[in-house]
Amino acid sequence: MRPLYRRLLIALCLLLALGAFIVWLKRPQPIPVVLKTVEPGLVEASIANTRAGTVEACQRAKLAPITGGRIEYLGVKEGDHVKAGQVLMRLWNEDQQAQAGLASAQLDAMRKRVAEACTAADSATREAERKHKLFEQGFVSAGAEDTSRLEAQARRAACETARAEVKSSDARLASVRIEQRRTILIAPFNGTIAKIVGEVGEYTMPSPPGIVTPPAIDLIDDSCLYVKAPMDEVDAPRLAKDQAVRISLDALPGKPFEGRVRRIAPYVSAVEKQARTVDIEVDFVRPEEARGHLLVGYSADVEVVLARHENVLRVPTAALLEGNRVLVWRPADGKLEERKIKAGIANWDYTEVLQGLTAGERIVTSQERAGVKAGVLATPEEDSPGAK
Repeated sequence: MRPLYRRLLIALCLLLALGAFIVWLKRPQPIPVVLKTVEPGLVEASIANTRAGTVEACQRAKLAPITGGRIEYLGVKEGDHVKAGQVLMRLWNEDQQAQAGLASAQLDAMRKRVAEACTAADSATREAERKHKLFEQGFVSAGAEDTSRLEAQARRAACETARAEVKSSDARLASVRIEQRRTILIAPFNGTIAKIVGEVGEYTMPSPPGIVTPPAIDLIDDSCLYVKAPMDEVDAPRLAKDQAVRISLDALPGKPFEGRVRRIAPYVSAVEKQARTVDIEVDFVRPEEARGHLLVGYSADVEVVLARHENVLRVPTAALLEGNRVLVWRPADGKLEERKIKAGIANWDYTEVLQGLTAGERIVTSQERAGVKAGVLATPEEDSPGAK
């Protein structure tokens, strides 16, 4: 019988070992998770534009002559740098030049007429004075003295009339010259010619407000640039002049520029339904960095810094669950623990931790993975099998 008992005992041990092996195979496997160590750092509270902003020139003028006409002279080409007061374009104005010449000749003639009339008036005045003295001495009659005096008065009136006509002719000449200036386009400030519409010999028209007519010349002062960007209306109460701004451009990735809020629009723009924004203007802190690198019209994004806390405990904002909760990995037993924190200022990257965590603890940043929840067994992804 002993051999039978021994065989039964061996079989029982084998069954127990097999059961233990099956249980071991079916034990819960740790879930690989990505962890982030909680440590001090910089956290900023900020707001960003809702739609892309634009790099603008401090001065930009879309110029057109006051009157329409045929282009006779075009003294610049696109890309040229011009000085304030420089003649850019002139329309055909020979008729006005002729009128100006006629008015100038008439003015010269009237000035000579003044000299003639006033000289005659002076002579008549002296003659009247001489006749008056002779009358007092009894050498001439009262009628002769009276006639001489009236003649002097008439001559003096003719002199004054001639002088008035000179003023009138002078005003007429000034009017013709002003009319001439309506056909001349002059640079109002130093800048660069961005666009020219029209060539010599072509007809150009003025571009009055409300009528879509391209300007003859688009002049830009690219020595001074700023960024104009729309901000959501709900963020408007938190905006203030001189707030720090980070400017980023699609054309220059990875090269942010420092800026300052210089102006906040005093009204809300309703560009689209449910899209109400407030425009802000941002100056570059170091304008010399912008000059030579930026073009007017570049799209730009701005991030207005509302608050800045340095060397504070922080966690990635993406690691926060609803209700300011995080999953903390306990190295003692390898399980995940849900913990609620008290958050301070935050941005898209980091959130300040006021309470609930200590430096050195590790939290889960891969909550989207299947099975990741409080109480499960987890292992850092770098420690899991097959991880590099």
